[in-house]
Amino acid sequence: MSHPFAALTPDLVLDAVESIGYLSDARVLALNSYENRVYQVGIEDETPLIAKFYRPGRWSDAAIREEHSFSFELAECEVPVVAPLVRDGETLFEHAGFRFALFPRRGGRAPEPGNLDQLYRLGQLLGRLHAVGSLKPFAHREALAVGNFGHESLATLLNGGFIPRSLLPAYESVARDLLKRLDALFAAHPVQAIRLHGDCHPGNLLCRDDTFHMVDLDDCRMGPAVQDLWMMLAGERHERLGQLSELMDGYQEFHDFNPRELPLIEGLRSLRLLHYSAWLARRWDDPAFPISFPWFGSERYWGEQILILREQLAALDEEPLKLF
Repeated sequence: MSHPFAALTPDLVLDAVESIGYLSDARVLALNSYENRVYQVGIEDETPLIAKFYRPGRWSDAAIREEHSFSFELAECEVPVVAPLVRDGETLFEHAGFRFALFPRRGGRAPEPGNLDQLYRLGQLLGRLHAVGSLKPFAHREALAVGNFGHESLATLLNGGFIPRSLLPAYESVARDLLKRLDALFAAHPVQAIRLHGDCHPGNLLCRDDTFHMVDLDDCRMGPAVQDLWMMLAGERHERLGQLSELMDGYQEFHDFNPRELPLIEGLRSLRLLHYSAWLARRWDDPAFPISFPWFGSERYWGEQILILREQLAALDEEPLKLF
């Protein structure tokens, strides 16, 4: 089976960039990206550009344009985000069957885990993001829910043949127990869904010249605000409480946070774990995945997943984090 990016050669990348009016200097550097393909492309007498080629069949054109529109909406409100470049009024281009967008190059360092000063500034950034995100809903992008991130993920894994037979009963048992808890948790804590970054881990928040900016809105979707916040927290409970306090001090300068979302943190972590394994399974026909994730399918990986999901069941019994 040919994989979605089989025809995406360096020459095709250069041809695509030049097809919309840029003159390349023939330098192409593949960057670390699995879901899509991302390249730094040298431009004659100018700063290199970032070319992002979207995975065929993943998002509709309307959903990709909605991502781009969200970027511009944020930029207009001076939220530091890397928005796509516009050529002749368009941001989404097509060449040889591939859809792509171009972005200015932005560098920076990821936040330092537990750095309270940085967490305050990250809170400000995320509060500004959500102040804009709450103004209207997405029309073409899916919402984060237990159904698509949880139940559909488990169905993919059970039907995919990746879990070793010896571990399949144990994995299925703990995953089903966990999903029952998640169904009940999210039903008990209904929240107002807003437009989110969606994949707001520290690697997508970069600091340059003491200013943080956001990159990669590819996973933006509707969901609870706390989804963009919980991945900023790390360490023991008392450390996370201190981090949450700093994050919220910055956040609430720009947007009100509903503390009733805090009990969802461990549920959202559980959904991310299930969704990540299912993502690997769904992408396994892409040759980049077996090369980069050779341990997927091993007894060790699935044994660890069983333990992690059991830990998540226990975490759901613990008292949620609170604001003081």
